[in-house]
Amino acid sequence: MGADCAWDLADSGGVVTKKRKLRWLSRAVSFFRNVTGRQKDELDIAAEVSAHLDLLIEEKLRSGMKPDEAERAAQIELGGVEQVKEQVRDARTGEWLDTLARDCRFALRMSRKNSGFTAVVVLTLALGIAANTTVLSWISATLLNPIPGVAHTRDLVTVDRGDLSGYATPPFSYPDLRDLSERTQTFAGLLGYHDDYMSLTGVAKPERIYGALTTANYFDVLGVRPILGRTFLPEEGTPRGGTAVIVIGYAVWQNHFAGDPQIVGKTIQINRHPYTVIGVAPRDFTGCKTGLRTDLWIPLSMDRDVWGSNRLDYRGAVWLNALGKLRAGVTKNQAEAELNLLMQGIVERFPEDHRDRSNEISLDPLWRSPFGINGYLYKILPMLLGLAGVLLLLACANVASLLLVRSVGRRREIAIRLGMGASRKQIIRQFLIESLLLGLLGGTAAIAITVWTSRSLIAFFPPSSLPLTNDAHIDQRVLFVTIAVSVLGAIIFGILPALRSSSTPVQSVLKEEATSVSLTLHKSRLLSGLVVAQISLSLVLLVCAGLFTRSLQKAQQSDPGFEANHLLLASYELSPAGYTRATGVAFNRQVLDRLSALPGVESVTLADFSPLSFSIHSDYLQIEGYVPQPHEWMEISRAIVGPNYFRTLRTSVISGREFTEADNPESQLVAVVNQAFVDRYWPGGNAIGKQVTDGGDRFTIVGVAHNAKYRLLTSPTEPVIYLPMYQAFRPTQDTTIHLRTTGDPRTMASSVEETIHQLNPELPLFNVNPLSVTMQLGTLFGRVAATFAGSFGLLAMLLAAVGIYGVVAYSTRQRTREIGIRMALGAEKGGIYRLVLDQGLRLTLAGLVVGTALAVAFTRLLKAQLFGVSETDAITFASVGLLLAVVALVACHIPARRATRVDPMVALRHE
Repeated sequence: MGADCAWDLADSGGVVTKKRKLRWLSRAVSFFRNVTGRQKDELDIAAEVSAHLDLLIEEKLRSGMKPDEAERAAQIELGGVEQVKEQVRDARTGEWLDTLARDCRFALRMSRKNSGFTAVVVLTLALGIAANTTVLSWISATLLNPIPGVAHTRDLVTVDRGDLSGYATPPFSYPDLRDLSERTQTFAGLLGYHDDYMSLTGVAKPERIYGALTTANYFDVLGVRPILGRTFLPEEGTPRGGTAVIVIGYAVWQNHFAGDPQIVGKTIQINRHPYTVIGVAPRDFTGCKTGLRTDLWIPLSMDRDVWGSNRLDYRGAVWLNALGKLRAGVTKNQAEAELNLLMQGIVERFPEDHRDRSNEISLDPLWRSPFGINGYLYKILPMLLGLAGVLLLLACANVASLLLVRSVGRRREIAIRLGMGASRKQIIRQFLIESLLLGLLGGTAAIAITVWTSRSLIAFFPPSSLPLTNDAHIDQRVLFVTIAVSVLGAIIFGILPALRSSSTPVQSVLKEEATSVSLTLHKSRLLSGLVVAQISLSLVLLVCAGLFTRSLQKAQQSDPGFEANHLLLASYELSPAGYTRATGVAFNRQVLDRLSALPGVESVTLADFSPLSFSIHSDYLQIEGYVPQPHEWMEISRAIVGPNYFRTLRTSVISGREFTEADNPESQLVAVVNQAFVDRYWPGGNAIGKQVTDGGDRFTIVGVAHNAKYRLLTSPTEPVIYLPMYQAFRPTQDTTIHLRTTGDPRTMASSVEETIHQLNPELPLFNVNPLSVTMQLGTLFGRVAATFAGSFGLLAMLLAAVGIYGVVAYSTRQRTREIGIRMALGAEKGGIYRLVLDQGLRLTLAGLVVGTALAVAFTRLLKAQLFGVSETDAITFASVGLLLAVVALVACHIPARRATRVDPMVALRHE
């Protein structure tokens, strides 16, 4: 019996499954028939309803009713012919598609009919959406895609060491990183790299290319596969068994070797040493630092050949950046704890190599890695996206107010449709489809705008020695968000007019005259609320723009500690040209002698960096009389400069002296420090005569210079030590000419290049620009924030002005009869002017009050990004409030002025 029951249940289940399949098949057939045979179905519905009505009439006639009474009673019982047809249509499978098509066609007709209105709405939405998609394209290209060409970056982290609150420096030595990599259990791999410029030699004209020395597992950890050849083998990265091989970037392959498909196996020269090409990296891959383009990769074992160093065996030589790939299921906190435990063991085994250094390890996701441009953008771009979001809300409020005003003119149309049987749901759907069409048109226009604006970030980069790059564009992520924002925006600005219009009282609207319409509009709290919202949001954006602008002005007006005008920079690198330390010093002496003799030259010097270009170096120092705090990071900014450096830069020497020609390798090793160095390590003491140890050499302090800023204008002044070039020259680092002229420094560029080529015709000169141009890198992120926040603020002010004008002008036009009556009864033009003006000014005052409260709360988030100005700066708040009040006054003045010119007779006769 149990078997029979099981069979019956199985059979029953099969019957149910079969019935479901038949039901779905029936629906599919019905859907296809309804979509393809629409005209025939309409004729069938009309015939069926007509036949049913005839049967009802015949039934009424048999009951003794007169023909007219029978027809009327039948129609009442039926409920209306059109209503019945609509109910039948709604019950058909696939009718929603037909309804949607009809609503879309009607929305298109309305858009074409009101082309001016459509253009204004689409432009407003396009600007609001484009602001968001532009910032989002930057976020997508940097924070969300920190390593182009690497598909999966979520499990990759930057491995940091020490306090990075000031500036990021390479945190590891090769032995330390090797030990961590061999013993870690939480990472699938740890890679190390050091990047800097190399020179492609062995060609007619040597060319500088940014490259990196890497561990052998570099490409394997990143998951990057070459398009030609292979990457490094494990044995090619060992200090003793290294091989002179190289992987070249796609751009180098195309630009220097014409995309030679046989490039693998050929030999090229880097810094005058031969390397065998073993692979070509993919087109999109540009290295591990976001915003910096790397095009050559060589094993770490070639450190001596590339840069003349021998850092692989020394734990005290900290020069490698590190990235790690977490194992599946391992959290960042677990990996961080393990690395700190391993690092503690290394420090205990080698205490001398880790003294005076912070050995605490931290992990950062790549989107906020301190190495690369993301270290700055991750703070600025989210704020700009927030401001762009406020602008989009303002645009939606502006469009919503326009749609509300237009809905008043469509009240009779909506009332007639409701009176003929349309449901409230249908009215709301129609309005939302119209809004959706406007939103999609605005999104399409925004995409066209973003194609141009997405690449505007690179325009802020001044000429620099850094290989800065930015590949922001509209990708799939940005396109998807644009569509989503367009749809969401359509719902936001379309739902209020839809709900308001669908609740139109049919009888009163069909009977009312223009007076009641104007009265309804005049008393509309919703419309007034939207205007207040526009003014308050525009005030928030203008205040943020004002704060960023004032912050930038404060930074640009601040004293950098040097004078940038009339100063020309030009750089060269001697190591690839075969110079040693001794021959390099001799060459630099000749350069100074030749350039100082040129007419128009006031003074000239050399340095291994240029101010405010992120090119200053740093060294680990031991300072006489100073005991570092536990875990204190003793890596301090170090500049190698030539004679007369401070005189040429016009940086005053507070005490002691600056470097002269007499400070040569045969004389006592000397150094100059800035005042911040003295205040930090010898507070209240005399620095002259004290000693500082750098790399085993002891330098005696002979001068104290005034503080100067060399990284960012907005950063606090940091301690700096200056070493004389003739004593501390390093041929592997760039040498930059600082030439002060009596006139325009650009006119001296050709003379400087000619002078250098007289000494060495094959030595390339690069980055020839005035210091006033290159130092703009020091205010790069402030300029980006101020420019785009200012643009958003101006757009917000324009939209608010249009919103105020539109509402007041429409309200005034609807009150034409009322104004005519007032003037006929003796009202003066001044009174009419004040009547209209008061309406707009009351809304403006309410918006200013609400906006000020919002701005006070919002600007707290900007505090860390401001320089020299408070987040509640009274001047900014007062200026913005006054500006908005004036703009609102002008916007209200035009309709108020027009109202005073109303002819009472014409107004009353028209009504």
